[in-house]
Amino acid sequence: MQTKEVALLIQDAVLLPGGRLEIRVVSPSDLAMVADVLKGHYGLAFAPLKVNSSLPCYITATQCNIIDFNQLEDGSLSIVIEGLQRLKILSTAQKRDGCWIARALPCANWCNEPIAGEFEIISAALEQFYQVNPDLLELYSQTHLEDAAWVSQRWLEVLPMYNRDKLILVEQPNCHKTMDFVLQLLKSHVDV
Repeated sequence: MQTKEVALLIQDAVLLPGGRLEIRVVSPSDLAMVADVLKGHYGLAFAPLKVNSSLPCYITATQCNIIDFNQLEDGSLSIVIEGLQRLKILSTAQKRDGCWIARALPCANWCNEPIAGEFEIISAALEQFYQVNPDLLELYSQTHLEDAAWVSQRWLEVLPMYNRDKLILVEQPNCHKTMDFVLQLLKSHVDV
């Protein structure tokens, strides 16, 4: 696979393929980056913030598209991004305007697979989570609660965990360890 140059949107969150996230864009450098992306100068990648490191982010990122934007009441810009493809960041550089650009290598996304047996509770719990958090559900025109990879990745995006711990699961070759982790988490919560 060939490497690609992408503009980096770095936040203290995780976005994975098929996921959507609404982000408030305030800083002049981020606004310039969004403009460059919309003009087609760069692709866009979302990367989790990494503090106390030589890189500004973790090496696991997700190529994404801007699928919607709105001007907020305070005049700032809100964008909705959708994750498309997992990436591995090979190198980064900061432009004079403060934007981060990266050279990245596409990685295989998790394959879709049906949820079966005891793992169906994970899907049902995610559906309940979205009912309690309708702003997150509103980001999706369609949910894929029957797909283990989709459900696993949405859990990783919303669970209150450190990014480094989430990325250990993200970097697995499939969703199985995440499914096991979320199932155990749900079971331990019910058992309490």
